Amino acid sequence: MRSLAGLAAIVAAATVFLYLLSTHLPPSSAVRKGQEEVQEPPKIRLTFPSDLDELRELADTLKFYKQEHHGYVLLLFCSAYLYKQSFAIPGSSFLNMLAGAIFGPWEGLLLACLLATVGSTFCFLLSSAFGKHYVVQLFPEKVALLQRRVEENRSSLFFFLLFLRFFPMTPNWFLNISCPVLNIPMPIFFFSVFIGLIPYNFICVRTGAILSEITSLDDIFSWRTLAQLLAIALMAFIPGALIKHYSRDHLRVDGVDGNQTPKTEVYLFVLRSEPCQMSGVFHVVEAAEILFEHEAELCCGW
Repeated sequence: MRSLAGLAAIVAAATVFLYLLSTHLPPSSAVRKGQEEVQEPPKIRLTFPSDLDELRELADTLKFYKQEHHGYVLLLFCSAYLYKQSFAIPGSSFLNMLAGAIFGPWEGLLLACLLATVGSTFCFLLSSAFGKHYVVQLFPEKVALLQRRVEENRSSLFFFLLFLRFFPMTPNWFLNISCPVLNIPMPIFFFSVFIGLIPYNFICVRTGAILSEITSLDDIFSWRTLAQLLAIALMAFIPGALIKHYSRDHLRVDGVDGNQTPKTEVYLFVLRSEPCQMSGVFHVVEAAEILFEHEAELCCGW
């Protein structure tokens, strides 16, 4: 009971901090060019996005404030991301896309990788300190299955964890809370998260950056956009092929469906399913939406 009360206190403190941070924005004046006022401060309503329309609206708002308050927007984004990751709340796809839309593809990717890793580590520590008993109590069969597979792959534990991160047989949040129960060493856990989520983070961040840059149909056919789509395709295909090839010879994953399609390959399938015609811009949106649906089905139906 003490552990549950301690966890509740931490969640409450973090929630209050995030609420105060999101409701006490610094004042922002209109952006002026010479004597003419060219842009008014947007109305603020900061909530976690639940669809692409809300994501675009939030991205526009935060990009506006970033012009004058870069440090505040960075602190707010990092706090929101760590809040979701630390307390095993699904929905990292939208925040990764938001990172690409606000901070650009490279700064956004660095932020997404670091925050996903640090947040997952916080979740690991919270589970280790407060939740081991509850994890075993709530998910006895799944923990037992993972425990057997971990013991069978103890000699290649790092690559087994990479396999689990890239092929979503179990949600990332469950791996974060169950790894302390499985006696996974912290360094192996940390670097498996950092490396294993790079392809997924890359795809989401790049998608957010592309969607924020597209203002007309001509933009989808620019060399820069096509190069980014090619990079997304390569990042979706190559790591999955390498990890799957390695797992066949070195890992024992019986009972864990190694033939399941990685969520990055779901995105790639949508992008290449039809030729890039006049609706090309909508293909990128459709791919992102299907990726989110795939993640939601995994989290809710697992």
